[in-house]
Amino acid sequence: MDEIATLRRFNRSYTQRIGVLSESYLGAGRPLGPSRLLFEVGATGARVSELRRRLGLDSGYLSRLLRQLEQDDLITVTPDPIDRRQRMVALSAAGRREWRRLDRRSEDVARRIVDPLTTRQREDLAVALATAERLLRAATATFEHIDPRAPAAGEALAQYFGELDARFPTGFDVGAAGGEDLAALGPPDGAFVLVATDATTIGCGAVQRIDDRTADIKRMWIHPDWRGLGLGARLLVHLEDTARGLGRTRAVLDTNATLREAISMYERGGYHAIERYNDNPYAQRWFAKEL
Repeated sequence: MDEIATLRRFNRSYTQRIGVLSESYLGAGRPLGPSRLLFEVGATGARVSELRRRLGLDSGYLSRLLRQLEQDDLITVTPDPIDRRQRMVALSAAGRREWRRLDRRSEDVARRIVDPLTTRQREDLAVALATAERLLRAATATFEHIDPRAPAAGEALAQYFGELDARFPTGFDVGAAGGEDLAALGPPDGAFVLVATDATTIGCGAVQRIDDRTADIKRMWIHPDWRGLGLGARLLVHLEDTARGLGRTRAVLDTNATLREAISMYERGGYHAIERYNDNPYAQRWFAKEL
C-alpha cells in the first residue's frame, strides 16, 4: 500500500465531507480558519502565544484572524493581567453564542456521517480514527531547544523524575542523582530538548558535555501515553545530532536496569555496554556510541 497516496486520498475525502472547502464553514458565514480559531479560544479564553503554538499558525496570519474576529465583536484581546507582555483572547457574549452554534453544527455533521453505519462499523471507525489521530500527532511532534531552567522544562522534568521515583525499587532522589544541576544542560556546551505535539509536552531529553570529544545524553523521557510510536528513537537520534553539532564525536549514557525498554532501544540504536563512567547512584548500565 502506498501510504502517501492513502493519506492524500483520505484528506480529500474527509475535507469534502466536513465542509472545509465551503466558503461558509458549517454555515457560520466565515471560512474554516477564523471558525476554528474561535472554537480554540473556547469558554475559558487563551493566550495569543498559546493559540499560535496549538494551531501552528504564522504570527502574522494569526493576528489577521484575531483582528477579523475582533471586528465582528466575537472576541476581546487584552493584556494578560499576570504577564503584561502577553495578550489574552476571550469570547464576547456574541462570541459565546457563536461558539455554541459552531459546536452544535459540528456535532450534527459528525452525526450525519456515522448515522448510516452499523454499531460495529461505528466502533471500527472510532478505533481507526483514534489510531490515525495519535499517529499523525506523533509524526508531527516537534523537538524544541529551550532553556533548561524554563517552566516548561521544569514541568517535563518533574514528570520524568516522578516516573523514576515510581519505577525504581528504592525510589528516586533528584538531588542525589545530580538532577538539580540544570546549567550544564544549556548552552554553550549542552542542550535541553522539549518534545511536543499540538503545544502539549510529551517528552524531553538533554545533552551535557563530558569532555571535548564526549557528550552525555541525559533526561530522556517520553510520556507513557505516547510510547510505542518511535518517538524515543527519534529523540535519541535528535540528541545525537545535537551532540555532533556541539562538536562531539562520541556519546555516552547511563540507565537503571529497571528501564528494560530503554536499554533495548539503546542497543538497537547502536550503543554498546561500557564500564561505569560517573557516580550516579541510580545508574546500573552504561553505554557508548561513536558518532
